[in-house]
Amino acid sequence: MRINVDQSSKEPIYKQLVSKVERAFHDGSLSAGEQLPSMNDLADSSGISRETVKKAYKILTDKGIIVPKQGKGFFAADVNGSTRPQVLVIFDKYSVYKQILFNAFAQHLGNEADITIVNHNQSVELLEFYLNNNLDNFDYYVVTPHFPLDEATQEKAVKQLNRIPNRKLIMLDRLQPGINGNYSAVYQDFENDIYYGLTEGWKDYGRASRLRVITLPSSLYGECIRRGVERFARERGIPAEFLTSAPETVAQGDIFLVLNSQLDAGLVTLAQNIGKAGLQIGSDVKIISYNEYDMNELILGGLTTVSTDFRLMGQLAAEMILSRQPRKIHCTFRMIHRNTF
Repeated sequence: MRINVDQSSKEPIYKQLVSKVERAFHDGSLSAGEQLPSMNDLADSSGISRETVKKAYKILTDKGIIVPKQGKGFFAADVNGSTRPQVLVIFDKYSVYKQILFNAFAQHLGNEADITIVNHNQSVELLEFYLNNNLDNFDYYVVTPHFPLDEATQEKAVKQLNRIPNRKLIMLDRLQPGINGNYSAVYQDFENDIYYGLTEGWKDYGRASRLRVITLPSSLYGECIRRGVERFARERGIPAEFLTSAPETVAQGDIFLVLNSQLDAGLVTLAQNIGKAGLQIGSDVKIISYNEYDMNELILGGLTTVSTDFRLMGQLAAEMILSRQPRKIHCTFRMIHRNTF
C-alpha cells in the first residue's frame, strides 16, 4: 500500500496518515493481512519523521485497524477477528513455578495467540533492552516485575513498565507499586498472603512450642514474608525463630516453615537432622514449605505447603487476553495439608 501525505495541508501529518489508512481499510482497498510500509520506509518516502509515523501507527493499532507482528512489521487487521494477538512474556527467571504458570497460560490460550517468552533475570537493564526492541511489536506484554527492592532499582522498574501502554500490560505474581491506570494483573500479596494462609491452615492444629522459619538472606521478599509470619506468631503467642539454614538441633514440637525452594539442600539436611534426633516428621516435628508443585505429593511422603495457585494465575492472565477485559485479581493463596503437617 502506498500512503501519500500533503505537506501543505493544515491537517497534522499523523492525522492524515490515520485517516488515509482507516479509509482504505473500510473501503476494502486495504485487504486484511496486507502489509503496510515500515515506519522507516514511510518516513523516508514521505519526507517526515519516524516519530510522526510511529504516532499514527499507534493510533491505528489502538483502533484495531492494524496489527504489529514481531520482526515482520504492521499488517491490516482481519475484520473477522482471525488475526491472533502477539504476546511477549517477560519472566524474571526460570523456575518450576514459572513453568507451571506458563504452561497453564499457554494451554488456556491454545491457538488463539502467538507467544514469545524471554527472561529479564531481575535486571531492569535487560527489561529495558527487550522493550527498546519490541515495544511496538506486540499486543500484550506479560511481565513478572520481580526486581531488587532498593529505591533506585524500583524507580527504574516503574519507568520501564510505564512505557508499556496500560491496555497491553499484564503484571503477574507481583503488583508493582507506582504503575497507575487500567492495566491487568494477577498477583500475590506476600506479607498478607503468608499471614492469612497460616491463619486459615493452622485452625485445627492448636498451639506449637515454637515456629522455626528457614529462609535465605538473598530472598527477594523475605522481609515481607517475615513481617506476615511475625504477625501470625505474635497473635498466636508462638515463639518465632528465623534461621538461614537447617539447625543441627531439633526438638519435639518444633514446626518448621521452609521459605526457600523444596529442591534446596536445606530441606534434605533438615529431614536428616530430624531423623538423627529420633523424631518423626508429621507427628513429632512438622514441616511446611513455601510454594506448591506436583512433586510435593511425593517429597517426605507428602509435603505440606503454603502457596499461591500458579496454574490459576496463568489461566486468569490468558482469560484477560481472550476476553480483552483488563482486571486486577489477587490470586488464591492457601495451605495444602499433607503428611508433614
